[in-house]
Amino acid sequence: MPRRKRIERTTKETQITLELDLDGSGVRSIATPVPFLTHMLDAFAKHGVFDLTVQAAGDTEIDAHHTVEDIGLVLGNAFEQALGDRAGITRYGSATLPMDEVLATVAVDFCGRPAFVWNVAGLDGKWIGGFDCELAKEFFAAFATRAQCNLHVLLHYGGNAHHTIECIFKAFARACDAGTKIDPRLGGAVPSTKGTLIA
Repeated sequence: MPRRKRIERTTKETQITLELDLDGSGVRSIATPVPFLTHMLDAFAKHGVFDLTVQAAGDTEIDAHHTVEDIGLVLGNAFEQALGDRAGITRYGSATLPMDEVLATVAVDFCGRPAFVWNVAGLDGKWIGGFDCELAKEFFAAFATRAQCNLHVLLHYGGNAHHTIECIFKAFARACDAGTKIDPRLGGAVPSTKGTLIA
């Protein structure tokens, strides 16, 4: 069964259309009014090997908060719906990646329960172009809520803010790829002693 989802979300603050294929090949087309987020979503699709299309507009004349958070919400919704009953998935994924002076770990459990831990220091008050680095946390928190997953982000050490956030996004991509893969050993069973990951 194809694990693809298209979601449209329109509010007075943002207008977002997103298409996700969990079993893609890294084909992506990303257009948002937040250039750094566009760059990060492009990296996410490439390194997670997801097909991803995002068309977004938002009230960035106020600031980028609504747009960044809402794209996180919609991407999380797409994962939650594309995973369906989560039968046969590996469920857990983690990745520790370096990027120059930065080392970051992202771990995910697509368990049907939202939990978010952000153990990242050094970004408060920093900007990358017009991107407020504090919004990275808002993006991932929104994703975890809507994807119904546990998401833990740990920065071991780092310096440059661009490198830090990009390293986190790439580790997030690899963790999500690992956690959403189908494990043939499960024979389509749900990877939980409860027998369900959606109740």
